[in-house]
Parts: sequence; C-alpha cells; structure tokens
Amino acid sequence: MGKNFIKLLFVVLILSSCSTNHNWGWYVINPFLDEGSTNISFLLSGLYTTILISLLSIALSLILGFFFALPGISSNKYLLLINRIYVEVIRSIPLLVLLLWVYYGLPIVVGLSLGPFTAGILSLALSDSAFEAEIFRGGIQSIHIGQHEASKSLGLNDWQKMRLIILPQALRLILPPIGNQFVYIVKMSSLVSIIGLADLTRKANELVVSVYRPLEIYSFLILEYLVLVLIISYFVRLLERKLKKH
Repeated sequence: MGKNFIKLLFVVLILSSCSTNHNWGWYVINPFLDEGSTNISFLLSGLYTTILISLLSIALSLILGFFFALPGISSNKYLLLINRIYVEVIRSIPLLVLLLWVYYGLPIVVGLSLGPFTAGILSLALSDSAFEAEIFRGGIQSIHIGQHEASKSLGLNDWQKMRLIILPQALRLILPPIGNQFVYIVKMSSLVSIIGLADLTRKANELVVSVYRPLEIYSFLILEYLVLVLIISYFVRLLERKLKKH
C-alpha cells in the first residue's frame, strides 16, 4: 500500500509540472526506476528520526509546561512572576536561535556537550514548553471555582485536589490544543537538520548534493511533511470529536 501511494504521488507531481517550461528531472524520485526507488528509500529513512524526536520533545515539553504552569495559577506574586518571566522569555527566542545556542553554546557556557539528537529534543521541548504552560494554565483556571471548594470540603490537600479533581476535567479542554502543538513540533523538527541530525530534511539535503535536483527532492520533502501532518491532524480531530461526546 505504501509503495502504491508513493507511485500515486509521483504521478500527481508529473501531471502538475506539465504546464511549466522547467526541465523537470522526476527520474530521481521515480518509484518505477531503480534509481528513483533507492532515492525514495533514502529520503524515507529520515522518517523514524523525525517522528521519534517529535514524540520525545512533546513529552518533555508537557512535563516542563505543567511544571511552569503551576506558578501561573498561584496567588503568590513571586510565583506568578516566575511563570510570566519563563513564558515571555522562551516565547521570545526563535527556535533556530535556541537550537544553535543549545548545541554550540552550552559546551562553552557550562561545559555540557550534547549530541545533535539530545540537543534537538531539548531545544524543541524548551521552545514548546512555554506554549504548553499557557495551555495548562488556561485549562486549569477554566475549571469552575465550585470544583475547588468541593475538593476542600472533602478534605483533599492541594496535590490530591489537582490530581483527582482538577486535572481530569482540565485534560478534556487542553488535549486538542496539545495535539495542535504536536503538529507544530513535527514541522519545526525540520530545523534540527542544521546541526546534523539525520531527519527528513537532512536526508533531502544530502540527496540534493549528490543528484543536483533540488526542486524535485524538496517537492517530495514537502509531500512527506504534508502526509505526516495530515495524518496527525486527522487523529487530533478524531480526539476532539470523542471528547465532545463525553
């Protein structure tokens, strides 16, 4: 099924390019040719890295986001200040700049040298955690005050209240935007190619150097991300519909 889908995409690309005067070289990704099939396999070999780094990054960003969301719901002005400083500072730093600083700056500043994979995960997670913190904060604060009062009347402490009463209700509200952030991370993961991580974008860059057909290779790269994001978006929408029924 996967090979048939790729062949269908190839036919679509051929038809879409017939109306232009550009000398297209679709043979480099022609699944009907040995060379094209080999090139496609090489390009798809970066899919595992892209998915893995995206999953690990969203997991770490959720942990960081929840941790920094808690000060944002506190009545203590100093804790509130911690939340605002973290969120505003992290959101103000472009992901590419943060990625380069983590990979090249940390070894100089603190003597901590990270590999491309670890540096990529840390950078993506830090960048996304500020948005996750706001999602958690908004979801928790949207729970009616009566739920907080009811938990107190049951004799629950703050941790029990959050774990048993507030979070289960808030999760129904925050899961859809978290899904959208996962789509964001998948797309932004393409930037990790700049530090040498062999993701989808890095594989495309390497192939361009060897076959000298950038337009064709990058067109296929766009289709790779398009299909990947559409699949994720489908499951996000499916999750939203299920949550609305309950």
